[in-house]
Amino acid sequence: MNGINQDQLDLIWGTEDIAKLIGRTERQTYHMIKSGHLPMVKQVGERYVASRQKLIAFFMEAA
Repeated sequence: MNGINQDQLDLIWGTEDIAKLIGRTERQTYHMIKSGHLPMVKQVGERYVASRQKLIAFFMEAA
């Protein structure tokens, strides 16, 4: 796949699943996305998507 391995494509789709990963409610997560606090989350159509690795790295840096 053009030099991209499966780990790089470990995507999380939707605010519900993103919220579960970061330990927040779906509403809190949506607010964090809309206010720019989760810059690695992108909107694709009507859904949000993020790389699991980038989310984990973001919160590990903050800790």
